[in-house]
Amino acid sequence: MISVGIIGGTGYTGKYLLEYVKQHQKILDYSIYANSSAGSQLLDIFPELLGVIENQTIQSVNALSFEHDLYFISLPHGESLKYVPMLLEKGIKVIDLGGDYRLDSKELYNEWYGFEHSSSNLLSEKVYGLVDIANEKILNSNFIANPGCYPTSVQLGLIPLVKKFSDEIISISTVSYSGTSGAGKKAKTELLLSELDGNVKAYSVNKHRHQPEIEQELAKYGMKSPYAFTTHLLPIARGIYSTSTVHLNYEVSEDEVKQIYSDWYADSKFVRMRNTPPELKWVVNTNFCDINISAKDKTVIITSTIDNLIKGASGQAIQNMNKMYGWDETLGLLNSNFIKA
Repeated sequence: MISVGIIGGTGYTGKYLLEYVKQHQKILDYSIYANSSAGSQLLDIFPELLGVIENQTIQSVNALSFEHDLYFISLPHGESLKYVPMLLEKGIKVIDLGGDYRLDSKELYNEWYGFEHSSSNLLSEKVYGLVDIANEKILNSNFIANPGCYPTSVQLGLIPLVKKFSDEIISISTVSYSGTSGAGKKAKTELLLSELDGNVKAYSVNKHRHQPEIEQELAKYGMKSPYAFTTHLLPIARGIYSTSTVHLNYEVSEDEVKQIYSDWYADSKFVRMRNTPPELKWVVNTNFCDINISAKDKTVIITSTIDNLIKGASGQAIQNMNKMYGWDETLGLLNSNFIKA
């Protein structure tokens, strides 16, 4: 049994961490730490969780204790830098759900995130926690950088193909769609119902922060080709849908490509291969990633979908925790009945 601290537990991601942690058979107790909501009662922040979790006072991150075995950190970009080094120095395990340690190069943080990385020595120490791919690296690790939501959906869909056909790939392009919860709880005019209802739009074109993360990880599996990534906002609360188009320099059969994916994910607990393009409603409120493959002539089209708050954040973080400690990856994740965001 372990004790858990959640730093930044009052956002959408924090809410699901709370529910997972509460129902997890291997977690003895937990505490919540926050900034602006410190001193508030947990059930005042999440009244819908009455009867689901016990109430507690949210503690200030300025009075962070080091009494827990593991800390989840769910803070805005740049904020994890304040806590990760001191926690690791004390030998405490950390799973960071933000983007502060996902990239391998400190220069990329200047370019894509707009800040100077203050603990760049830790970039090489973290394990990038795409758990369905980097499974064995996570076992017994102390520091996990939880992947971004878009990168999770894209990479699970692309890595088996890139690994097999890297020298034959001419180009890859991904078009992804997300619900508004991916932007967090902060009020923004462009996320108002009156702005989004009946509307779809592209955003952060050629400058989305998740692009270097995707390119970095795909390169580790041999990608040498140009890559394009375009994100869109949907008038829904949650879910990510990614369609990746891969152009090859020779023809491949659909059966051959499907077999590659079946073999790759044969032991995966949370990746499901589908015979038809998946639908968002199949994965919302779950930790699954559903993938479909279509191949014709020299083109392979991969559709993949996840719940951005669960597989793209809290659920994958719990899956990473399970793997860190050598527990069954499904522990606390299957048969979960959550209050919807």
